[in-house]
Amino acid sequence: MIYALIPAFFGGLRGWELVIIAVLILLLFGGKKIPELMRGLGKGIRGFKEGLNDMSDEINKPIDKKKDADQAAKGE
Repeated sequence: MIYALIPAFFGGLRGWELVIIAVLILLLFGGKKIPELMRGLGKGIRGFKEGLNDMSDEINKPIDKKKDADQAAKGE
């Protein structure tokens, strides 16, 4: 399954191209910094997904017409 996603993200890079990119990333950031970067990326993705779920829940929640009518009558 992972091999099906590689062309979508890397434009069809294979074998040595991916190894060279991995080595360059390792040289640029160092071995100790990469786990921190991945952890931050994971937290960001998780936060984004939670935001999408919250927005979806807000959109799909039932509308309480009686409560809305009462608030309109009170002038809120």
